[in-house]
Order: sequence, then C-alpha cells, then structure tokens
Amino acid sequence: MEQAEQEYFRQKLLEEKQALGERNDEADSATKPVELDQQSVGRLSRMDAMQGQAMALATRQRQQQRLRKLIAALRRIDEDDYGYCEDCGKPINPRRLEIDPATLFCLDCARARE
Repeated sequence: MEQAEQEYFRQKLLEEKQALGERNDEADSATKPVELDQQSVGRLSRMDAMQGQAMALATRQRQQQRLRKLIAALRRIDEDDYGYCEDCGKPINPRRLEIDPATLFCLDCARARE
C-alpha cells in the first residue's frame, strides 16, 4: 500500500477514534446507578431507567471494542502491516478498507469465517 493511502486511512481512523471518544464521554452519564427512591421515581419509571442503563452499558462495551480495533489498525499502519489480510496475507481491497478501515480480513477470508 502506498504511503499516501496509508496516511488517508490513518486520518480516517483517527477521526473515528476521536468521535468515539466523544460519544464515550456522553455515555458516562447514562450508565450511572439508578436511584432507588420510590418517592421520586415510580416503579415503572425506575425499571425504564434500569433498562436504559443496561442498554447504555452494552453500547459502551461495543464502543470500547471498536476503539481497541481502531488502535490496533493504527498500530498496523505504524508497523507497515496495514492493508494486508491477517489470514492469507494478500492486500485488502481499498474499497473494503474505505467501508471499515479497521478490518483485518480480505473479503474472501471474511466470508470463509462466517
């Protein structure tokens, strides 16, 4: 992969990483413990709040997983391993990297893993 392409994908990865960090900051307030005061929040409202908290925690876990993938992709760029399939070692199509710049596998290997 050419240096210009690597820099393009580095910028794309860094932008997504920054946006993900901002969303993580916003999600922190949604994962705070739910108050158990029955006077201020009714039973159904509290159950809704607890369900919302569980969904926020699941979202945060997915965001953390994505963040780890982005960091790993940036590391591969630094080590000149970026853009090559982890299974077969062939170059990953740039159009596939455009869709998901953190992908590890070419299309054929990704299909074989399904």
